[in-house]
Amino acid sequence: MTNHAVINVYYDGICPGCRKDRARFERWAGKRASDIRWCDVTEHQQALREKGIAPEAALRSLHVEKADGCIIEGIEAYQLLMARIPMLRPVGWIIGLPGIKAVLRWYYDGWVQRRLKREGRG
Repeated sequence: MTNHAVINVYYDGICPGCRKDRARFERWAGKRASDIRWCDVTEHQQALREKGIAPEAALRSLHVEKADGCIIEGIEAYQLLMARIPMLRPVGWIIGLPGIKAVLRWYYDGWVQRRLKREGRG
């Protein structure tokens, strides 16, 4: 990927698993980690609202803001994030395949719903 523009990744900073995932992505990104700005949904609620995203929606699905302000959500957001990390680029391509993408979306949505319910937030 030749574009080194910074992206904003909106994630659930309250979630221990999400924080671990962030740390892994940062470690795997290496020198490219500075191209990824991590934004806790809880701390950026107003900014999300201004972009037309309900904070509750941002808790339920990964949102990535590209340098041009365009917001990408869900599996496409993971693909964009993985494209920034050389070792994850093949995984990003695979998760975008039509059958795999649909199954992953279904699984991810259910997992997040159960997690938020278990934490008393959903």
